[in-house]
Amino acid sequence: MEPITIGILGIVMLFALMGIGVHIAIALIVSSLAGLWMLDVSNILPLLGTSIFSFTWVYEFTALPLFILMSVFALRAGLAEAAYNAIYKWVQKIPGSLAIATTYGCAVLGAVSGSSMAVSAVFGRISLPIMQKYGYSKSLSLGCVAAAGTFACMIPPSGLFIVYGIFTETSIGRLFLAGVIPGLITAIVYSASIIIRVKRNPELAPQSDEADFTFKEKLGSLNDIWPTLVLVVTVLGGIYSGLFTVTEGAAVGCVGTFLYGLLARGYKAFDVFGALRETAGTTSMTFLIIVSALFFARFLQLTHLPVEVAESIANLNMPREMIILGIFAMYFVLGMMLVPSGMMAVTLPVVFPIVLELGYSPIWFGVIIMKASEIAAVTPPVGLNVYVLKGVAGKSVSLEEIFKGIWPFVTCDIVVLIMLITFPQLCLWLPDLVMGN
Repeated sequence: MEPITIGILGIVMLFALMGIGVHIAIALIVSSLAGLWMLDVSNILPLLGTSIFSFTWVYEFTALPLFILMSVFALRAGLAEAAYNAIYKWVQKIPGSLAIATTYGCAVLGAVSGSSMAVSAVFGRISLPIMQKYGYSKSLSLGCVAAAGTFACMIPPSGLFIVYGIFTETSIGRLFLAGVIPGLITAIVYSASIIIRVKRNPELAPQSDEADFTFKEKLGSLNDIWPTLVLVVTVLGGIYSGLFTVTEGAAVGCVGTFLYGLLARGYKAFDVFGALRETAGTTSMTFLIIVSALFFARFLQLTHLPVEVAESIANLNMPREMIILGIFAMYFVLGMMLVPSGMMAVTLPVVFPIVLELGYSPIWFGVIIMKASEIAAVTPPVGLNVYVLKGVAGKSVSLEEIFKGIWPFVTCDIVVLIMLITFPQLCLWLPDLVMGN
């Protein structure tokens, strides 16, 4: 049997296993082992062992668990509540102010978290009860929390950018910078959408009956978010100034959030050992998916399928814009069925060579993948952020109500995606400015 045929059978087997409910990491390993056996590779198990070692000894891998730990410390330190309260005082009289405060609060927390599910869970506990108290419609409040939580995919330090950078051997520092402007644009578009919807239908978000905050109170609220700003500036500023690497920046962030959490909450309330256990669980799951995906990529490389597919598609007699739109459509469909890390694991070994062959920037494409991941995090049938929010909200809301609420925000994401495709410099300008061409 031809190696390329075996590669195709391996991909079919992978999707078949996922279709019957096998965990994506197990499906990747089983498909790889079966494919290597069909290729008549004699040293399959030693190859698996050496592959795991060669993949995980890479220095950049250490940044991922450190950023995960930093995000857990930040959540337990109460940085989310501080950001939400401060932003609300500044936007109180704007239509849909609580939803707008949630939007920008999620953006701020995303800058120290990197986990969209964690952000959605935290703001589901913080802002959802307040919006319900003031009579906000369920569609607006639930959709806002679920969708705005996805900012952690795009705004640095994004864990998914680290995964993408490892898969594609792309500069993680450049990827972090590339996500800043698209993340801010998304927050602005969300806010504009909320204001327009509330002005057209005030019943969506009744105005708060609280008294106006004085300018002094607004300025005083900034004292609550200075730790977050200091953390973000220290970590990202240190990385881009060359003071320390991405991994060292993550370590500095861990120390900073740890010390602040101890001072702000105390040892018992901060629960250091609980944070370490949570980090270990999340890291183990993430590493298992990454390692199994890289092993599957090694199998596909042996079949030469990615190279053949890339060359065939690149030589098609059609504009490259049509090809890249087809790739985006594929990601939109896959995002409805796979978690973001799994989506990248399955597709990048085949898709990334095509993108390079077509002459597109890997940094720009990484941002596009993150935008697809944001949409994937809230669209059915998977929509992990939706399920996380349902778990936080409890029996008072249904999955149908949350999914109903997210579609206006998905429309906003599609508008931003079109902007990023039409104007690639929105992704590339800041990395080129800070780090050079």
